[in-house]
Amino acid sequence: MDKLEVKATLSVTDEGEIVGTAWPFNAGPDTTGDIITKGAFNFVSNELPMLFGHDVGDLIGTWTDAVETADGLTVKGKLHLDQPRARTILGMIKSGLVSGLSIGFKTKSWTQRGRNRVIAALDLYEVSVVRNPAHPRARISSAKEYDRASAVASVIRDFTASI
Repeated sequence: MDKLEVKATLSVTDEGEIVGTAWPFNAGPDTTGDIITKGAFNFVSNELPMLFGHDVGDLIGTWTDAVETADGLTVKGKLHLDQPRARTILGMIKSGLVSGLSIGFKTKSWTQRGRNRVIAALDLYEVSVVRNPAHPRARISSAKEYDRASAVASVIRDFTASI
């Protein structure tokens, strides 16, 4: 039986708008050895739930856009700031305490490559805001600060590629 699996850049505005990379392509495997290929994502809904820590009882917002780009799965959404819990999460993101994203999905097709599982097809069910994402490059990058964050991410990507 397949299981629901959890993986994942992230930024936030004062209005609770969040932009980030939920899964980076061409960035190596995550901590469990998974690599997700471009074209693998099947979106089960037009709007995905934004959870905190993959807890279905902790709905903090809604992802209104999720698209595959050359760099990875990019998501954009809004915290439900009418809820006290979402306002608390906003504070944690703004302070830097929480900066990761992680995806919840069900694998549909994969192959084994050495110690890594290469996932070619999956159903995406949710994207969570987390402290420690399974993929170290799955991070929040604020909407107002998106261009600057993107430039910094590019420098980091170039630097780590040369190591």
